Amino acid sequence: MPSAPLPDRILAWLHALRPAPQAVNARERLRVVLGAALGLLLAGALSHAAMPGSLPWLVAPLGASAVLVFGVPASPLAQPWAVLGGNTVSALVGIACLRWLPLPPIGVAAAAVGLAIGMMFLLRCLHPPGGAAGLLMVLTSTQDWHFAFEPVAINSLLLVLAGMAYNSLTGRRYPHAQHVSAPPLTGAQVAPPRFGDAELDAVLARYNQVLDVPRDDLADLLHEAELLSYRRRLGGLRCRDIMSSPVVTAEFGTPLADAWALLQQHRIKALPVVDRVQRIVGIVTRADFMRAAEAERRDGLGARLQSLLKPSPATHSAKPEVVGQIMSRQVRVASADRPIAELVPLFSATGHHHIPIVGEQARLVGILTQSDLVKALSHGP
Repeated sequence: MPSAPLPDRILAWLHALRPAPQAVNARERLRVVLGAALGLLLAGALSHAAMPGSLPWLVAPLGASAVLVFGVPASPLAQPWAVLGGNTVSALVGIACLRWLPLPPIGVAAAAVGLAIGMMFLLRCLHPPGGAAGLLMVLTSTQDWHFAFEPVAINSLLLVLAGMAYNSLTGRRYPHAQHVSAPPLTGAQVAPPRFGDAELDAVLARYNQVLDVPRDDLADLLHEAELLSYRRRLGGLRCRDIMSSPVVTAEFGTPLADAWALLQQHRIKALPVVDRVQRIVGIVTRADFMRAAEAERRDGLGARLQSLLKPSPATHSAKPEVVGQIMSRQVRVASADRPIAELVPLFSATGHHHIPIVGEQARLVGILTQSDLVKALSHGP
């Protein structure tokens, strides 16, 4: 394939240098501006009070740290240990390079920054301003170990404390815990994402770059984007629009043989179990029959299933006789008005094959199956 003309390639390269748009509103920008200013003011004032005879009492890399702490408080690069450890360790590395490396000044400066980054990786405190802290020691010919703690460590600690207070007061979580795995689902979440921890970890390992987004936040963002995509594709479809109705059901006292015959006759995998007013009391599936048959002391699954389905002649029986004895009582249901998009991850991630749909007064009005969902997706906009 022929390459584009040189002017077009230059324009494309220049276009790639354009800054990306920032999806933050004016209120958030003002929050960051005020936070950084107040944080540095507090750190500087308290450092000056604690070190009245020391100069300088505020180091330049702290300005860059303030951008991270108040601008991106969720970033792994902005967490308390990253700020405190990154700045302090890097300052120590810069001092060590200046004292011990027999190199020209430019070589010492380069070594200080490189080794500081290596130490921050090793100690899990990667913090971009840390590189500046190491370089600052070389440029100012600082060889006193004490300087790494006073003012660098003190400045960093005070900025972190200011960040904890300000971010908390303005609705931002800081420190932002860096979860190894996604947090458990809450009632507000409709379903887990279709990908699991293993898949996300594999993608991040293949990406193999420092990611400036917490892992749990990344998973949440991907999940939300997935739901938005479903909503766009499925439009305004609700459960009532694609559910199967009327529903083949059973009651608590339905004999097992009759329920099994309904499953076979209609070629379905589950029967909602309802009371006399069509409210869900359970659900019985083919898997429930198989589990009950496993308890029968006979050779071969077929023989055990036949024994389970055969009514006992006695008035009392040690084996299950009716649907209510083998059904699952915990049933996930959805309202008829619920958007279909919210149920897509539930079917794809948790292994659900059917969800009973309820209407007014929680009465059964239909059932939503994977087949219904596939049809809706295939005919979606």
